[in-house]
Amino acid sequence: MATIDITEKTLAETLESNDIVLIDFWAGWCGPCRMFAPTYEAASEKHPDVVFAKVDTEAEQGLAAAAGITSIPTLMAFRDKTLVFSQPGALNAAGLQQVIEGVKNLDMASVRARAAQPQA
Repeated sequence: MATIDITEKTLAETLESNDIVLIDFWAGWCGPCRMFAPTYEAASEKHPDVVFAKVDTEAEQGLAAAAGITSIPTLMAFRDKTLVFSQPGALNAAGLQQVIEGVKNLDMASVRARAAQPQA
C-alpha cells in the first residue's frame, strides 16, 4: 500500500475507519524529511494492514499546530483512534519496523485502562 496524504478534512475519517494509522509530519524543505520518505514508503509496502499517511506541514499548518508539531519529521502512530506513539526525528528502517511491531503488539485493553486512570 502506498502512502496517503492527510488533511484536516480527512484525518478524523482516516482514524475512524482504520485500526492502525501512522502519520509522518513533513515539509518539502526539510532534509531529514526527504531522507525518511523512501524508508516510510518501503515500510508501507511491507505492511498492507497499516495505513501510512503523510501531512505536509506547510500545506496543513492548522493540523500541524493542533497535533503539537514543533519539529519535523515527526512520526505519530494511532491504534484504535488512540495516539500510542509520537516522536520527532527520522527513523532508519529497523527503527521504523520496531515502532510498527510495537504498535501492532500493544495490549489496547491496558492502554485504555491506563488512560482512564486519574492523573496524580
